[in-house]
Amino acid sequence: MSKKMQNPMKVITGPDTRWSYANVWDPKSINGGTPKYSVSLIIPKSDARTLAKIKTAIEAAYKEGEAKLKGSGKTVPALSAIKSPLRDGDTERPDDPAYAHAYFVNANAASAPGIVDADVNPILTRSEVYSGVYGRASITFYAFNSSGNKGIACGLNNLQKIRDGEPLGGKASAEEDFAADDDEDFLN
Repeated sequence: MSKKMQNPMKVITGPDTRWSYANVWDPKSINGGTPKYSVSLIIPKSDARTLAKIKTAIEAAYKEGEAKLKGSGKTVPALSAIKSPLRDGDTERPDDPAYAHAYFVNANAASAPGIVDADVNPILTRSEVYSGVYGRASITFYAFNSSGNKGIACGLNNLQKIRDGEPLGGKASAEEDFAADDDEDFLN
Protein backbone atom coordinates (compact mmCIF):
# COMPACT_ATOMS: atom_id res chain seq x y z
CA MET A 1 0.00 0.00 0.00
CA SER A 2 1.52 3.30 -1.03
CA LYS A 3 1.81 6.09 1.48
CA LYS A 4 0.30 9.16 -0.17
CA MET A 5 1.17 12.67 0.83
CA GLN A 6 -1.02 13.65 3.75
CA ASN A 7 -2.65 17.06 3.88
CA PRO A 8 -1.93 18.41 7.40
CA MET A 9 -5.11 20.50 7.25
CA LYS A 10 -7.41 17.52 6.57
CA VAL A 11 -9.11 15.66 9.43
CA ILE A 12 -11.36 12.60 9.63
CA THR A 13 -13.44 12.92 12.79
CA GLY A 14 -14.17 10.04 15.15
CA PRO A 15 -17.31 7.88 14.83
CA ASP A 16 -19.04 9.56 17.80
CA THR A 17 -19.31 12.88 15.97
CA ARG A 18 -22.97 13.93 15.82
CA TRP A 19 -24.36 15.85 12.87
CA SER A 20 -26.61 18.83 13.44
CA TYR A 21 -28.12 21.33 10.99
CA ALA A 22 -27.37 18.74 8.30
CA ASN A 23 -27.98 20.55 4.99
CA VAL A 24 -26.19 17.89 2.95
CA TRP A 25 -28.67 17.15 0.16
CA ASP A 26 -29.54 20.64 -1.03
CA PRO A 27 -27.38 23.76 -0.67
CA LYS A 28 -28.87 26.55 1.44
CA SER A 29 -28.17 30.26 1.33
CA ILE A 30 -27.39 31.98 4.62
CA ASN A 31 -28.12 35.72 4.74
CA GLY A 32 -28.40 35.88 0.94
CA GLY A 33 -24.94 34.39 0.37
CA THR A 34 -23.94 31.71 -2.10
CA PRO A 35 -25.91 28.52 -1.40
CA LYS A 36 -23.74 25.90 0.32
CA TYR A 37 -23.96 22.41 1.74
CA SER A 38 -23.28 22.45 5.46
CA VAL A 39 -23.30 20.55 8.73
CA SER A 40 -22.51 21.34 12.33
CA LEU A 41 -20.25 18.60 13.69
CA ILE A 42 -20.69 18.02 17.43
CA ILE A 43 -17.57 16.37 18.87
CA PRO A 44 -17.66 15.03 22.44
CA LYS A 45 -15.02 16.60 24.69
CA SER A 46 -14.07 13.01 25.57
CA ASP A 47 -12.90 12.44 21.95
CA ALA A 48 -9.39 13.73 22.65
CA ARG A 49 -7.96 12.14 19.51
CA THR A 50 -10.28 13.99 17.11
CA LEU A 51 -9.90 17.27 19.02
CA ALA A 52 -6.09 16.99 18.90
CA LYS A 53 -6.22 16.34 15.13
CA ILE A 54 -8.47 19.39 14.64
CA LYS A 55 -6.21 21.66 16.70
CA THR A 56 -3.16 20.48 14.73
CA ALA A 57 -4.98 21.05 11.41
CA ILE A 58 -6.06 24.57 12.49
CA GLU A 59 -2.41 25.41 13.31
CA ALA A 60 -1.31 24.03 9.92
CA ALA A 61 -3.98 26.12 8.13
CA TYR A 62 -2.81 29.18 10.09
CA LYS A 63 0.83 28.63 9.05
CA GLU A 64 -0.10 27.89 5.44
CA GLY A 65 -2.38 30.95 5.25
CA GLU A 66 -0.11 33.52 6.96
CA ALA A 67 0.23 35.64 3.81
CA LYS A 68 -3.56 35.67 3.33
CA LEU A 69 -4.14 36.49 7.00
CA LYS A 70 -1.56 39.29 6.91
CA GLY A 71 -3.29 40.86 3.92
CA SER A 72 -2.20 44.46 3.54
CA GLY A 73 -1.22 44.70 7.22
CA LYS A 74 2.34 44.68 8.53
CA THR A 75 1.99 41.58 10.67
CA VAL A 76 0.08 38.33 10.80
CA PRO A 77 -2.53 38.41 13.58
CA ALA A 78 -2.02 35.84 16.33
CA LEU A 79 -3.99 32.63 15.95
CA SER A 80 -5.76 33.45 19.22
CA ALA A 81 -6.88 36.82 17.77
CA ILE A 82 -8.69 35.48 14.69
CA LYS A 83 -11.91 33.48 14.25
CA SER A 84 -11.52 29.81 15.09
CA PRO A 85 -13.80 27.11 13.68
CA LEU A 86 -13.53 24.98 16.85
CA ARG A 87 -16.10 26.26 19.32
CA ASP A 88 -17.14 25.18 22.82
CA GLY A 89 -20.75 23.99 22.96
CA ASP A 90 -21.00 24.52 26.73
CA THR A 91 -20.11 28.21 26.28
CA GLU A 92 -21.72 29.09 22.95
CA ARG A 93 -24.85 26.90 23.07
CA PRO A 94 -25.57 26.53 26.83
CA ASP A 95 -29.31 26.03 26.26
CA ASP A 96 -28.93 23.24 23.69
CA PRO A 97 -28.41 19.81 25.33
CA ALA A 98 -27.07 18.34 22.05
CA TYR A 99 -24.02 20.62 22.39
CA ALA A 100 -23.39 19.90 26.11
CA HIS A 101 -19.93 18.52 26.98
CA ALA A 102 -18.87 18.96 23.36
CA TYR A 103 -17.02 21.15 20.92
CA PHE A 104 -18.47 21.88 17.50
CA VAL A 105 -17.24 22.84 14.05
CA ASN A 106 -19.44 24.22 11.28
CA ALA A 107 -18.30 22.82 7.93
CA ASN A 108 -19.56 23.82 4.50
CA ALA A 109 -18.85 23.37 0.81
CA ALA A 110 -20.03 24.64 -2.56
CA SER A 111 -20.24 21.06 -3.91
CA ALA A 112 -22.26 18.21 -2.42
CA PRO A 113 -20.41 15.93 0.00
CA GLY A 114 -20.15 12.24 -0.74
CA ILE A 115 -22.24 10.35 1.82
CA VAL A 116 -21.65 6.67 2.64
CA ASP A 117 -22.79 4.20 5.27
CA ALA A 118 -20.61 2.29 7.76
CA ASP A 119 -19.74 -0.24 5.01
CA VAL A 120 -18.75 2.60 2.64
CA ASN A 121 -21.79 2.09 0.40
CA PRO A 122 -23.31 5.31 -1.01
CA ILE A 123 -26.39 6.57 0.83
CA LEU A 124 -28.97 7.76 -1.67
CA THR A 125 -32.08 7.81 0.52
CA ARG A 126 -32.43 11.27 2.01
CA SER A 127 -34.27 10.09 5.13
CA GLU A 128 -31.18 8.07 6.17
CA VAL A 129 -29.23 11.27 6.86
CA TYR A 130 -30.69 13.78 9.30
CA SER A 131 -29.67 16.04 12.15
CA GLY A 132 -28.92 13.71 15.04
CA VAL A 133 -27.11 10.82 13.31
CA TYR A 134 -23.59 9.84 14.33
CA GLY A 135 -20.77 9.47 11.88
CA ARG A 136 -17.39 10.51 10.68
CA ALA A 137 -16.68 13.59 8.59
CA SER A 138 -13.82 14.40 6.26
CA ILE A 139 -13.07 18.10 6.71
CA THR A 140 -10.31 20.48 5.65
CA PHE A 141 -9.29 23.68 7.41
CA TYR A 142 -8.11 26.81 5.58
CA ALA A 143 -7.36 30.46 6.30
CA PHE A 144 -9.64 33.24 5.09
CA ASN A 145 -9.45 37.02 4.92
CA SER A 146 -12.68 38.48 3.58
CA SER A 147 -14.26 41.89 4.14
CA GLY A 148 -12.16 42.54 7.21
CA ASN A 149 -12.90 39.12 8.74
CA LYS A 150 -9.88 36.92 9.29
CA GLY A 151 -9.77 33.40 10.57
CA ILE A 152 -9.69 29.70 9.91
CA ALA A 153 -12.70 28.08 8.23
CA CYS A 154 -13.73 24.46 7.78
CA GLY A 155 -14.53 22.90 4.44
CA LEU A 156 -16.80 19.85 4.18
CA ASN A 157 -15.46 16.99 2.04
CA ASN A 158 -17.40 13.78 2.73
CA LEU A 159 -19.56 12.10 5.38
CA GLN A 160 -19.85 8.54 6.68
CA LYS A 161 -22.95 7.64 8.69
CA ILE A 162 -22.05 5.18 11.46
CA ARG A 163 -25.32 4.89 13.37
CA ASP A 164 -28.71 6.46 13.92
CA GLY A 165 -29.33 8.89 16.75
CA GLU A 166 -32.24 10.74 18.30
CA PRO A 167 -33.34 13.33 15.70
CA LEU A 168 -32.43 16.89 16.69
CA GLY A 169 -34.78 19.80 16.27
CA GLY A 170 -37.73 18.57 18.30
CA LYS A 171 -39.66 17.12 15.37
CA ALA A 172 -41.32 13.81 16.15
CA SER A 173 -41.21 11.05 13.55
CA ALA A 174 -44.41 9.75 11.98
CA GLU A 175 -43.82 6.45 13.82
CA GLU A 176 -43.69 8.26 17.17
CA ASP A 177 -46.76 10.36 16.43
CA PHE A 178 -48.94 7.43 15.47
CA ALA A 179 -47.54 4.55 17.56
CA ALA A 180 -49.86 5.19 20.52
CA ASP A 181 -53.60 5.18 20.06
CA ASP A 182 -54.20 8.33 22.12
CA ASP A 183 -57.36 9.43 20.39
CA GLU A 184 -60.05 7.21 21.95
CA ASP A 185 -62.81 8.94 19.98
CA PHE A 186 -61.30 8.27 16.57
CA LEU A 187 -64.12 7.12 14.25
CA ASN A 188 -66.69 7.07 17.09
